[in-house]
Amino acid sequence: MTKKLYGIIPPLTTPFTEDGAVYEEGLRRLVEFQIEKGSHGLFICGTYGSGPIMTLEERKQVHKIVINQVKGRITVVAHVGTTSTMQSVELAQHAESMGADYIASISPYYHHHDERCVVEYFRALVKAVNIPVYVYNNPGASGVTLTPNFLHHLADVGVQGIKDSAFSYIEFAHFVLAMEDRPDFRFIVGTEGIALPALMLGAQGCVSGLANGFPELMVKLWDTYQAGEYEKASDLQLQVIKARKYLHIPSSTNAACYTVLHARGIDAGMPKAPILPVAADKANAMLAAFKEMGLL
Repeated sequence: MTKKLYGIIPPLTTPFTEDGAVYEEGLRRLVEFQIEKGSHGLFICGTYGSGPIMTLEERKQVHKIVINQVKGRITVVAHVGTTSTMQSVELAQHAESMGADYIASISPYYHHHDERCVVEYFRALVKAVNIPVYVYNNPGASGVTLTPNFLHHLADVGVQGIKDSAFSYIEFAHFVLAMEDRPDFRFIVGTEGIALPALMLGAQGCVSGLANGFPELMVKLWDTYQAGEYEKASDLQLQVIKARKYLHIPSSTNAACYTVLHARGIDAGMPKAPILPVAADKANAMLAAFKEMGLL
């Protein structure tokens, strides 16, 4: 039986060593940190997890380590997006064999693909595995604009949900409206910036980059919303947006998460080139802002 996908789902940072190898000890430590802080799932090898800049073998290594460390305690979504249908299918089948609960994929990127190509890509993923497949909507990274009708076509070939990282509440609402005739289709919002309004519109959870460093803040927002304390949840959403703004002080929010985790006393290794560690001046400004908020 498929484990439920809901709640706060950090797009897990992948720790690397100085030479760019997967830092297993650090990765296992991060999994435990997220579970201890109340996260409900993990989205691995996505944007924050540096999936697109890892080799297939490195991504498989992350699948194995994370799923082994989780031991079924929370839900694991493996992002398998690549530029190649064959490679994505290979990653999807490996993730399923390791025990992943869900597969997600960005549309194939770099080349400019039309809707027919993208639909066939997802058809291949759905056919390749027996676990649910979600589309990861990130038009800025993929170059593919997902419309409501386009989403409906993906559902027709078996895609069961969407992680929407288009950062638009209106677009998210249009997706929800388009899928009214598919009550089993599930929605995950891919940014903490509109987490609360998206949840109120029907999202089952939030993949939050901010939760890599501050899972407690996002879990508190989730718990408050679930308790029906909407005014308090609204105040928390504003705090989340403020913290999100500070996470963007460096040029890379991916790199920023390593800095935050180290500031919290967690050895999360370092980014993988071409992503560089945060410059000292930006790191100091970001951490000072988080301290002023009381998060550090």
